[in-house]
Amino acid sequence: MAQNKPKQKKEQKKSFHKILWKIFTLVWIAVILFFVMLSFGWFGFMPSFEELENPKSNLATEVYSSDGEILGFIGIENRSNVYFSDLSPNLVNALIATEDVRFFEHSGIDFRSLFRVLGKTIIGGDRSSGGGSTITQQLAKNLFPRERKSKFGLVYSKFKEWIVAVKLEHNYSKTEILSMYLNTVDFGSNAFGIKTAAKTFFDKTPSNLSIEEAATLVGLLKAPTTYSPVLNPDNSKHRRNVVMTQMIKAGFLTQEEYDEKKDKPIDMRKYSPQTHNEGTATYLREYVRTYMKDWCKKHKKPNGEYYDVHKDGLRIYTTIDSRMQRYAEAAVAEHLGKSLQPAFFKEMKGKKDAPFVNISKEQIDTYMKQAMKQSDRYRNLKDQGMSEKEIRKVFDEKVKMRVFTWRGARDTIMSPWDSLRYYKSFLHTGLMSVEPGTGHVKAYVGGINYRYFKYDNVTQGRRQVGSTFKPFVYTMAMQDGNLTPCSEVPNSEVCFENADGSDWCPKNSTDQREDEMVTLKWALANSVNYVSAYLMKQGSPEVVIELARRMGIKSPIDPVPAICLGTPDISVYEMAGAMATYANKGEYVEPIIISRIEDNKGMVLDHFIPKRNEAIDEQTAYMMIELMKGVVSSGTGVRLRYKYGLNFPIAGKTGTTQNNSDGWFIGITPRLATAVWVGGEIRSIHFRSMAQGQGANAALPIWALYMKEVYNDKSINFYRGDFDKPSVPLDIELDCDKYQEEIDSENNMYAF
Repeated sequence: MAQNKPKQKKEQKKSFHKILWKIFTLVWIAVILFFVMLSFGWFGFMPSFEELENPKSNLATEVYSSDGEILGFIGIENRSNVYFSDLSPNLVNALIATEDVRFFEHSGIDFRSLFRVLGKTIIGGDRSSGGGSTITQQLAKNLFPRERKSKFGLVYSKFKEWIVAVKLEHNYSKTEILSMYLNTVDFGSNAFGIKTAAKTFFDKTPSNLSIEEAATLVGLLKAPTTYSPVLNPDNSKHRRNVVMTQMIKAGFLTQEEYDEKKDKPIDMRKYSPQTHNEGTATYLREYVRTYMKDWCKKHKKPNGEYYDVHKDGLRIYTTIDSRMQRYAEAAVAEHLGKSLQPAFFKEMKGKKDAPFVNISKEQIDTYMKQAMKQSDRYRNLKDQGMSEKEIRKVFDEKVKMRVFTWRGARDTIMSPWDSLRYYKSFLHTGLMSVEPGTGHVKAYVGGINYRYFKYDNVTQGRRQVGSTFKPFVYTMAMQDGNLTPCSEVPNSEVCFENADGSDWCPKNSTDQREDEMVTLKWALANSVNYVSAYLMKQGSPEVVIELARRMGIKSPIDPVPAICLGTPDISVYEMAGAMATYANKGEYVEPIIISRIEDNKGMVLDHFIPKRNEAIDEQTAYMMIELMKGVVSSGTGVRLRYKYGLNFPIAGKTGTTQNNSDGWFIGITPRLATAVWVGGEIRSIHFRSMAQGQGANAALPIWALYMKEVYNDKSINFYRGDFDKPSVPLDIELDCDKYQEEIDSENNMYAF
């Protein structure tokens, strides 16, 4: 019996080892089965091979300028993709050093880091030892977010991320994974992905980021708000230096380089949040967004689904020149913000009905009630079931609010009703520049501030054009060859019979050279109403309207004699396109804003060519340019020469409507035609004095400030030569002094 005991113990030990091996084997089989079943999605969603090949994310549509700048984004998330070749080495080094220093050594899961986390963080309680997630695992989490919130769910999600990470490593190269990761992360400030972040914080592309800038952006990944260089600059600087310290440890940065950079402040002067309300060309981007929503309804992707402008990462290439756009916006801010608007506030001061002029209290109340009903506050209160009386009471109560000023948003205490009146007091503008030969719109300013004033005064608005309509009348008069710029006509009163038998007799604004014979060039330069009426009587409103139609004017125009003074309401878009016809030898080219549309891979989906038509002959177009040159050299636009020093070939026309409600200036150079309008939201909001409200003072300075910068920018290399002459030389004299000498000479000859 004693001899059998060791044998029994040996067999028991052997049996115990077998059981342990079986348990160990079963555990491993169970683990393997678990991961196999997990990978097949038996325990919940697991991305398929196709989904790994084409991971879905909301890609914003990118809006590009003609010179390659990103004007902005349209989308649910401001996210755009970049390739590894687009990334600065500084950015890659900062990311790897901070997030996953062994990135190029593991296959998606870094077991060394996992054991470190297990030993130091979980067992040792050392929170500063770092996490165990690799960049690939973080990418897996970003592409396929965790669905469950329970502890078991989190463990399950972690295991899923391991599997997805391994699959990603199998399907993509390391460089592709790095670029995909940087495309998916949130940097705060509504910047999703590195391309948008670089643009938002530093107005750069990812390829041009410096070491400090790259470290700042990588530092944001830990907590975008806590380490925001805008909201928490001290935290951001500290975090940036931590990232650079990690770069030293990883061998990407020397101690000397770190010492040189660590005390530098983070430069936020070019910080520009890429929101729909802010940034460059906001009104233009809204125009593009609206156009693209309609375009997407008519165009399908290869899978049969319609394109989505907010999610599919389309690339919209516009004709806008980013430099000219910035100069145009700056000119509006310079003139309206620093000069014209303060003058308007000064003129309104102490006026009981301000900003309204010469209308009844009933009309004012009607306008104000309309404004109230169009506000978000009113709609929200209405949705809550409030009556009109209750809503009006709310609007009369003072509350804290932030309002627009030209010096930036300002916190104040004001009743919503008073805020509506305050916003009514602002002058608005619309500006559009178009290349005569191509129809390409180079600058587009729809208003003064898109966040506070959504209405687009370029394409949505139509305003009375005043004397800027007179070139159509003069064109009608000269196109049959009977009149030339130096032909003389009477500067005398002309009357038209109305339908009711009464007479309509337009008046001149001054009595200068009244009842004398004057040249067409002098008459247009000085915007003489008598001469416009005289020319209209030689033709007809119908002929003028038909001519305007050929030159791109589509707005309704009543066929009445009063159009010779500019009574029609026409858009800035139409006026710019029409006036460009004169610089393009009489050929109208329809202005276009979008040149082509691409998908997120760069495949062209659509391209645009402007419509063209011969509107007037070359000779008439050139004579009209000569007439409008006179406006600038000696007429209502002469301040372009003596005040702004613009001594290049320029044709132009000012326009001012009744009561100074609308101020216009059309400026034409050989390679650019620009229309500028300035006025109140409605016609009863205007300057009382013509000196302030006329087009030469309200609109012309914007054009002048804008064009000075365009001419001075050597990178634009703006054309400074003269207008192209007709292919067949004119056989008439355009210098009216010489023309008069010839007439006098002939008269003297016949006198003998």
